[in-house]
Amino acid sequence: MTTVIIDYESGNLHSAEKSFQRMAAETGSAPVRVSKDPDAVRRADRIVLPGVGAFADCRAGLDAVPGMVEALVEKVTAGTPFLGICVGQQLMATLGREHGHDAPGFGWIPGECVMIAPSDPALKIPHMGWNALENIAPHPVFAGIGEGDHAYFVHSYHVLPENPAHRLATADHGGPITAAIGRDTMIGTQFHPEKSQKTGLRLIANFLTWRP
Repeated sequence: MTTVIIDYESGNLHSAEKSFQRMAAETGSAPVRVSKDPDAVRRADRIVLPGVGAFADCRAGLDAVPGMVEALVEKVTAGTPFLGICVGQQLMATLGREHGHDAPGFGWIPGECVMIAPSDPALKIPHMGWNALENIAPHPVFAGIGEGDHAYFVHSYHVLPENPAHRLATADHGGPITAAIGRDTMIGTQFHPEKSQKTGLRLIANFLTWRP
């Protein structure tokens, strides 16, 4: 049994790897490994898809690893617990709309990834830093995480799900922005749990012990 963090050269995975390994040890969960091998993904009991940068670039990076998209889709649609982080979460949507260009996501959460539009023009984009989580839906991965707990964000885009029930948490940046999405055996966070200290470590532990 393993948890695999997919490596498709989308950023430094060191902090994510260490945080997941730490919580796997603390919870007695399956070992965590970083891999760019589609066969390792097929053998995994849990999958984590990180991502930083642009939606289209991350999708292209996944597409460039032979067999990776096929392995990922096969496992996630078969019900393997899945966690997407930042752009890895955005790729769960149907479509990414960036810089006038549309890029396909996986469509696991019907909806679009669009630029944040704060009501206050003084608020900067990207939305960067610590922000309180709000409107947290009941979900095992958010067990022990409460309204107002803080998480670390760095992004300019967020997912707007077609079904409001797929939006599991928000944050405020001149209006509500999507902080987490999910359904069935998949969940995604716009914030970085590996950088979110107590809140993030709790979420990682919850994911590693989740039995959907």
